[in-house]
Amino acid sequence: MPVSTSTPSSPLPDSTDPEEAPAAPTAQAEPAEEAARTANTADPGPAEATGEAAGDAVEPAGDADAAAGDADVAAGDADVAAGDAGEAAVEIAGDAAEAVGEAAAETAGDAAEPAEDDAAEGATDAAGGAGVVAEARWWRWRSRHPRAARVVWWTVTVLAFGLVLGALLLPNRIAGLEVNRFTRLPGEAIIGAALLLALPRRPRTVVAALGGVLLGALTVLNVLDMEFTEYLGRDFDLVLDWGLLDDAQSYVADSMGRATAVGAAVGLVLLVVLLSALMALAAVRISDLMARDTRRATRATLIAATAWVTCSVVGLQIAGMPVASHRSADTLVKKARQVRQTIKDEATFGKEVRHDTFGATPADQLVPDLRGKDMIFTFIESYGRSAIEDPVMAPGVDKTLGASTQALAKAGFHAKSGWLTSATYGGSSWLGHSTTLSGLWVDNQQRYRSVMASDHLSLTKAFRKTGAWDTVGVMPGIQKGWPEAKYYGLDKVYNAFEMGYQGPKFSWSTMPDQYALEAFQRLEHGRTDRDKPLMSEIILTSSHQPWAPIPKMVDWDSLGDGSVFEGIEKDGKKASDVIADGTASKEEYGKSIQYSVTALTQWLERYGTDDTVLVVLGDHQPIARVSGDNASRDVPISLVAKDPKVLDKIAGWNWTDGLKPAHNAPVWKMSAFRDKFLTAYGSTPHPTG
Repeated sequence: MPVSTSTPSSPLPDSTDPEEAPAAPTAQAEPAEEAARTANTADPGPAEATGEAAGDAVEPAGDADAAAGDADVAAGDADVAAGDAGEAAVEIAGDAAEAVGEAAAETAGDAAEPAEDDAAEGATDAAGGAGVVAEARWWRWRSRHPRAARVVWWTVTVLAFGLVLGALLLPNRIAGLEVNRFTRLPGEAIIGAALLLALPRRPRTVVAALGGVLLGALTVLNVLDMEFTEYLGRDFDLVLDWGLLDDAQSYVADSMGRATAVGAAVGLVLLVVLLSALMALAAVRISDLMARDTRRATRATLIAATAWVTCSVVGLQIAGMPVASHRSADTLVKKARQVRQTIKDEATFGKEVRHDTFGATPADQLVPDLRGKDMIFTFIESYGRSAIEDPVMAPGVDKTLGASTQALAKAGFHAKSGWLTSATYGGSSWLGHSTTLSGLWVDNQQRYRSVMASDHLSLTKAFRKTGAWDTVGVMPGIQKGWPEAKYYGLDKVYNAFEMGYQGPKFSWSTMPDQYALEAFQRLEHGRTDRDKPLMSEIILTSSHQPWAPIPKMVDWDSLGDGSVFEGIEKDGKKASDVIADGTASKEEYGKSIQYSVTALTQWLERYGTDDTVLVVLGDHQPIARVSGDNASRDVPISLVAKDPKVLDKIAGWNWTDGLKPAHNAPVWKMSAFRDKFLTAYGSTPHPTG
């Protein structure tokens, strides 16, 4: 049915305002309109007065449905005589229906206050569909239950304001979720209110909806910052970190099952969509409320702006937090700078990659003082300084380090230890591995990709370049193709499926460290047909979060294919029992480090030779739930050998004797280790770039 765009054709007011009574949907309902006009003239605000006026109007007319039926009969549509006014308005066809609609719209327009124009326009758009019917029923319910309608209206309004203000004031740290963070006055809300008041109806609605979606996205970013800070000790990177969400899903699948991971992923997507929709609806509702009384809304906006400026100038605070807030604007500026810095960093780091102190060093001038040695570089997952110094974890870990140092000494091995500051924290172990072995500070995924695609000499590749070593990698955490083997110069890499393990997974870890080390011995280190010494890179994974269940040491001769671990895995704790409990996480983490250290040192006692040289270090600290909110990025590193000449070469490093570094032992950036190691063992610098 054609609808006039110049004069509203629907008399139904906007459903967001409970304080206005519904106008009758046809020109025949004169008594209802007169009563509504009287109510609006007396007091257009209170919902109860409007509801009572509408009720009084309905009584003289009999029943609202009967009045609507009379209108239908007058229009010639006897089939809908028992229908309600909204249904009749939809079903009346032709010019007669249009005339009725226009007459009713004109009557409503004469009676309504200027603030009612928007509601009439909205009703016009819906006059040709079933939405009018539903709205009419809602209005009838409101007229019959004014008190309940008022409760609903205020509840929805308060929730709308709460969502918008909460999103504007939400911090991006879990520790910041305190009441005083939400008792502030956001300047962004004041600016947004002023903008909406200046816009016509349709642009205002669009801008409000888009603003709500933006607030939803901002909320998601704040939550991502919270989680990344908790797990990785840094904010979420808008450019680089989206790929890590897939890694997070894989971690959940490995730790708690694929069904849980899929359910969590679907739930999060739906939650994000729902949040954006709710924020948009909340912003639109607030904008409509302001438009209904622009004079009052403008006055309130000016008062709020004055208060914000005053509080900002005098530095007024509540519970230690400034009242005048621009939290959301700061976040957007910070994210914009982060994006710009990330893009700029790519070019800067490219120059660093091309420069290599040992890039042009001839093969015969690389590590000449280690010729003939079996060299092993071993990373223990999440082995951080906290394991040695935290009061909950340290007693057990320190006892293990002391006992292992003594056991190695009996076998003829001696150790020196220090500290390295890792390029990563809580996760992204590959960044710690690449930083140690490349001599470059690789603290994000973009840098990692740049290094892996470069010719920059890795420490492990230096051994291969000499031609004097066979090179191998033992990577039980790798479960797919691993092209990085080329950069690291590894002739052969054993992944999770190539070591013959038939036992159970221990949460994320595909196999116990003891089995991985025994497989290394069987497949490579114990071979008697080798004509060159071996350079190995080994990644031990049993200390990977969530630290449940944890393997236990078994007799080395009983390892077999790993089936011996079935009972141990079944009897161990479940990840769900540990993952959300800070104290339990600390305790189990400490036990996992004890297990990894014990497995490695027992392997060395059992299979090490006079020519074995071991470098063992952590790749990063555990997550904040274990290491603490203000933990350092330091990890322990030890060099172990039987040949005293090997340790004499690093005497100038002033490292601590034994496997436990002293609290005041030297601390280097992790990226410094490659050059110091190559220099200590006789390599001659020949720079490139």
